[in-house]
Amino acid sequence: MNLINIKFNNIDRKKLVNIFFKHKKDKKINNIDNNRKSQKKFSLFRRLRAYFLTGIVVTAPIGITVWLAIQAINFFDSFVSSFIPQKYNPETYLEHGLPGSGVIVIVVLLTIIGALAANFLGRFFLKTSERILDRTPVIRTIYGALKQIFAAVIQQQSGSSFREVVLIEYPRKGIWAIGFISSETKGEVLDHLNDEILNIFLPTTPNPTSGFLLFVPKKDVVKLNMSVEEGIKMVISAGLVTPKFDGSNNKNVLK
Repeated sequence: MNLINIKFNNIDRKKLVNIFFKHKKDKKINNIDNNRKSQKKFSLFRRLRAYFLTGIVVTAPIGITVWLAIQAINFFDSFVSSFIPQKYNPETYLEHGLPGSGVIVIVVLLTIIGALAANFLGRFFLKTSERILDRTPVIRTIYGALKQIFAAVIQQQSGSSFREVVLIEYPRKGIWAIGFISSETKGEVLDHLNDEILNIFLPTTPNPTSGFLLFVPKKDVVKLNMSVEEGIKMVISAGLVTPKFDGSNNKNVLK
């Protein structure tokens, strides 16, 4: 009887051990399956997030550009239509008006003004207007500054004006910054420095319309092969957008 009980006890123990290990194994398999499922869900979430961010990067510049263009067109249309008599205004006869008609009118008007300014009467009228503005306090300062800026940007009087991207050591030795050559230094500043000096515009990030005017010796300026547009993109993006460079043309100090 005791032998039978011992045998049964051994069998029960073996069964219990087998059941225990089988349960442990099943639990481990279930944990692995759960981990795989959670990893799949997490990877799916990461993919969806990446797709969403990619969609923003692709559509945001296009959408903002289109929106700004529409706003500009609507502004010019409403501005021009306010000066056109209702009898001659196309919107009086059309249900939805003519989008872009204001822009066309402004372009034509500016072209006519430019043609008239090139003639003798236009030059006489322009000089007379400038004399009046030059005698007006405050306004003469604003007008003179704006005239010089527009003349430099549109007419590009200097051959190297805003056409070259350079590297300069700023604000100290060993730290480099991107700048743009505006012109060669002339006048009183050059007389005091007695060297070949360049006027360098150092823009700020991410707003390149503000910055600093630096007078840098030509020998300390490193010329870059990237275009001005590529340089501005790099400044605005804080270095996130880097122009492609094949390495064929190495950077050189200006000569």
